[in-house]
Amino acid sequence: MTLSTTMSIWKLRLNIREELMIRMKTTSLTVINSCFGAIGAFLGWFLGGLDGFLYVLLIFMVVDYITGVLCAINEHKLSSEIGFRGLTRKVLILLLVGIAHCLDIYLLKNGSAIRTATIFFYISNEGISLLENISRLGLPVPDKLKSVLQQLHDKDDNN
Repeated sequence: MTLSTTMSIWKLRLNIREELMIRMKTTSLTVINSCFGAIGAFLGWFLGGLDGFLYVLLIFMVVDYITGVLCAINEHKLSSEIGFRGLTRKVLILLLVGIAHCLDIYLLKNGSAIRTATIFFYISNEGISLLENISRLGLPVPDKLKSVLQQLHDKDDNN
């Protein structure tokens, strides 16, 4: 076997190896993308879709968490344990929304009354918490906004 033949064989082996590595990476990305797609599809079904109510709840939850972290930084009480507890609360809220959606589907079989009531309840809770965080940071809170959220919260407590 000549040197040029040996070099050609090694070059061919390297090209095959590179091609296999590229295909493995592509396959891995496809599997990862499929997993994320499946998780997203399940969450979309479980939560009842991303309608305006859920969208507002998600925004309130994110802003409440951010303002809570800002309060902790401002008061020099930043703690990973407390932050994790806050994230756990947010996940539990979403689980309750999902359970409410399942109750609507399998018990009521029509509409989304329980899911909507659950979302309204937690929008009002998150809104009140958000206003508390804002006032702790020293910003004035409009009285009208306080009263609207309190009325929404009181109405949900009665139901």
